[in-house]
Amino acid sequence: MNSLSAALTRVVQDVFDVSIAPEMSRPDEQFGDFATNIALQLAGRLKRNPREVAEELVSALREALSDEVSDISIAGPGFINIRLSDRTLMAAGSVAPTNKPTTYKDQVVVAEYSDPNPFKILHAGHMYTSVVGYAVASLVEAAGGTVHRVTFGGDVGLHVGRTMWAMLRELGGEDPEKLADIPESERSTWMAKCYVAGTNIYDEDETAKAEIIALNKRVYELHQTNDHDSPFAQIYWTCRQWSYDAFNAFYARIGTPFEKNYPESVTAPIGIKTVKEHIAPGKYEESDGAIVFRGEPYGLHTRVFINSHGIPTYEAKDVGLIILKKADYNFDRSLVITGNEQEQYMAVVLKSIEQFAPELVGATTHLTHGLLKMKGGIKMSSRKGNILRATDVLDAAETANRDVNGRDDERAVLGAVKYAFLKQRIGPDIIYDPEESVSLEGNSGPYLQYAHARARSILRKSGLNPVIPANLEAGERSLVRKISEYPEAIQKAVNELMPHHICTYLYELSQAFNRFYEHNRVIGDERETERLELVTLYADILKDGLGLLGIAAPDQM
Repeated sequence: MNSLSAALTRVVQDVFDVSIAPEMSRPDEQFGDFATNIALQLAGRLKRNPREVAEELVSALREALSDEVSDISIAGPGFINIRLSDRTLMAAGSVAPTNKPTTYKDQVVVAEYSDPNPFKILHAGHMYTSVVGYAVASLVEAAGGTVHRVTFGGDVGLHVGRTMWAMLRELGGEDPEKLADIPESERSTWMAKCYVAGTNIYDEDETAKAEIIALNKRVYELHQTNDHDSPFAQIYWTCRQWSYDAFNAFYARIGTPFEKNYPESVTAPIGIKTVKEHIAPGKYEESDGAIVFRGEPYGLHTRVFINSHGIPTYEAKDVGLIILKKADYNFDRSLVITGNEQEQYMAVVLKSIEQFAPELVGATTHLTHGLLKMKGGIKMSSRKGNILRATDVLDAAETANRDVNGRDDERAVLGAVKYAFLKQRIGPDIIYDPEESVSLEGNSGPYLQYAHARARSILRKSGLNPVIPANLEAGERSLVRKISEYPEAIQKAVNELMPHHICTYLYELSQAFNRFYEHNRVIGDERETERLELVTLYADILKDGLGLLGIAAPDQM
């Protein structure tokens, strides 16, 4: 499309001495391969009838593109339909698997997502944002960016104090040796149970609340004094590592590893220092012993960055995080992917940073998504303990795969879950249906995985070397036309940072191949070698597209 658009721009300049960016689209195949309303765009500026403008353009285009197009026609009041020659279309299809955009060329991009808190359990929302974040980062990489995938989590804060309070009671005091009694498989569940107990008592008992606040301060002091030896410190550091081990194991299982984890204990001191350095009108200010940012002048709301006890809130830690990410990576773009509930929170944090470091905010994009819910499920709440765990989602998919397909296949399970998440536009809440996700029919991850395996099977059975066709029969041409659209699908996904465009394209491509294969025999046909080339291109795009989504494309299933 880019070369055709450039040619059209040159013709318009030559014929009408007008510089204009033509609008191109993909019409129904019966009308051509591309369509443009350039004549209507020009008619107003030239004060001429659009049909007459179109006729002049078509005449010039036929001469300029005689080797690239087979037909150019006018429809309606002045729409121009363009049909490429078989040779040009095949050339576009041949480079489609590798013809990636360059939107982020030479740019360093930090993608932050997932953000689980130690001492709490990974819930389904963490899995969703991990899958979405990984795919968004992959789109940026495909467009030439150097991407650093990072995550951020609260290893200090009131939730840690709540959990430590309950853990100390479960252990019978500050006795780290009793941690050995907790089986490895139960560590995450045990800490999650303690978090719920600590949260409930915090809301119900003033004495316990005061003890939890004191424990919260002690945790901060561990980091300030680098205490790893006291019994309290040993319990804290051991359980913190349990959390990280569980997180890393899960990320490795689903194939979404991180280059770096930023603990809040590291970002908090930088955030405190920065906030205090910028106490001034219009920036941060003191209020009843706390330090706040007043967002009302900007249509936002006031938030506390350092509380009256001198402890940093999430806001100050986020201030430290963006500064530390810039120092570590000197990023050109920073992507932060969170749930929708963080939208107003982040707006205030970024507006506060904008007062003293506008370049950091200008380089930051905050993407938000809705909640993940199971079909027929209830809203999760880690405070109440009725959370939908990340492992619950995989367990449900595994059970559905056994029930529906009669088999155990981790590749299919992960493909099912990831594709079910990614095929929907990022933003609204989504409802996950395990049975639908593992189906081998319809718009699902396993369907596309099997489509890829089927194509590779055709290539193995033939054994002949593919040959690029010199001309295309009708069914072949339809498939190549769809193949040639792959770079456009990637460009759209990159421009919007929306992976669902890739899902939509891959599903449509698989349907186009099914129509082709139904009416065009490959093995044993006189055009076998030419059609093997089309099967190869199709399989390569399926593999590449699924790879962008973080989904395996097995050669056999």
